[in-house]
Amino acid sequence: MNTNLNTDVYNADIYLRLSREDGDKEESDSITNQKELILEFLKSRKDIRVHVIRADDGYSGVNFDRPAFQQMLEDIKNGKVNCVITKDLSRFGRNHIEVGKYIEKIFPYLGVRFIAINDRYDSIENDVQANNIIIPFKNLINDAYCRDISIKIRSNLEAKRKKGDFVGAFAPYGYQKSEADKKRLEIDEEAAEVIRGIFKLYLQGKSAYKIADKLNKEDTLTPMDYKREKGSEFYTGFKKEIRSKWTHVNVLRILKNPVYKGTLIQGRETTPNYKVKKRITKDESKWSKVEKNHEAIISPVDFDNVQDLLRMDTRTGNTEEKVYFLSGIVRCGDCGGNMVRKTVPSGKKKFVYYVCANHKSDKTICSSHCINAEALERSVLRLLNCQIENVIDIENVLEQLEKTEYQNENMAKRNTQVVKKKEEIRKYYNLRLELYEDYKEGLITKEEYLELKETYEKRIETVEHAITSLQEEIELLTSGQGYACGWINEFKKCGHLKELTREVVVALIDKVLVYEKKGAERYPRIEVCFKYAEKYQTSLSFIEGLESDAVPLPGRNQEVVYGENQ
Repeated sequence: MNTNLNTDVYNADIYLRLSREDGDKEESDSITNQKELILEFLKSRKDIRVHVIRADDGYSGVNFDRPAFQQMLEDIKNGKVNCVITKDLSRFGRNHIEVGKYIEKIFPYLGVRFIAINDRYDSIENDVQANNIIIPFKNLINDAYCRDISIKIRSNLEAKRKKGDFVGAFAPYGYQKSEADKKRLEIDEEAAEVIRGIFKLYLQGKSAYKIADKLNKEDTLTPMDYKREKGSEFYTGFKKEIRSKWTHVNVLRILKNPVYKGTLIQGRETTPNYKVKKRITKDESKWSKVEKNHEAIISPVDFDNVQDLLRMDTRTGNTEEKVYFLSGIVRCGDCGGNMVRKTVPSGKKKFVYYVCANHKSDKTICSSHCINAEALERSVLRLLNCQIENVIDIENVLEQLEKTEYQNENMAKRNTQVVKKKEEIRKYYNLRLELYEDYKEGLITKEEYLELKETYEKRIETVEHAITSLQEEIELLTSGQGYACGWINEFKKCGHLKELTREVVVALIDKVLVYEKKGAERYPRIEVCFKYAEKYQTSLSFIEGLESDAVPLPGRNQEVVYGENQ
């Protein structure tokens, strides 16, 4: 308890607080108005002398971890102050438990007089019994008010996120807030060029470490320094140097961020409640995700290809600048493990080949599947060119289809088929329902019920798959080349390839499977699994269906899926 202060004249700290988060928005609650009201009150109080005015502007009343408040406590502990004055209890705090602890325990113990002017509370004048009832009740109301405001703010923010409004304080690197609408993101071309370069280099085979090194050599500003240079009040506790450096972590963070393909993800983190400010990560299913929300810097196709690469094992050698064309793509066709690239010196030459990684680590697992790297790449190139020709043939068919009189007729035919298939599904659903009723009435056994139920569910699944295929064919008929141009153009833009590149391999090939030689086979057998396989097969089935309808079609190549090490 303070004993070194004259209790005839109290030395007081005036405490002011204003928060925009817990609803303190009224003009009457402003810092200036609080100060003027308290100073006017003190004109008639000759027993109180102002020591200092403390103000926490922009701090919530839920907790007491506020700089000015903590300085005031230090004044009290050091014997400089024995009186605290606030406009009302809500300015002191909105946590009824903590406020009650200070008023009822801490301040009385330290000999501190507490005055809340608008609540007409003065700890040395008021009736103790009345205060024991009224003051806790008022604190409880202030706490409830803060809780209500917190719920409203959270709900409002969640509604904005679902609409695709950007609610963050700083736009992601590569974007800026629109001048016309601060809730919308628009491309910042200067930073966007850096991002496009990062994605391009990674697709070409550069590692995240090499990309970071290149950016540093070119003296490219990091996202943090770029924001600072543009006048943003961006701060991070991790900055130690005057000028920060690019690291592989910076690069990977950019490569993984879906905001660059136009998808806005917000609400990844939250706090347990309005009193606890510790940040926790929410389950991904509860994130707010809006696709095609803003203009993309990176095409969705390139972004998805990069994500596929990030999941692969594409480590480079110590002296290599890039990963190899097929790194992370070649798999063992028998055990499913990765195939690793090995180099063996032989005189002045080097023999380069791929072997099964599982066999390399344990000879009892699988077999070597050894295949010459150059021959493998040559075979993959040949199969890739063949697939490009097949896809171009499909495009030619679709273009011709737009000019034929069969389009409307075939579309009507497939719409009729969809209707019949949906009726078939309803029939199976009704049969399954009747089956359950028969089981309940004892007309069939449990084993019979489960067996027949599984049969109906399989038929429903088969029919649903058929409906999906028919609907895709209807889209082809409706949009013609427009529907196909997305995935077809990915192949078509490559033209006839003279050599493999990392970009082309990643864009068009899902994986390359290498099988062990069997019997009299001279070479390992390889299978190239191309991307967009479902769209390719749907288009192929659709065209074959047209052929059965006697629609004149141009010739096309047969798909080639196997090659030899030759």
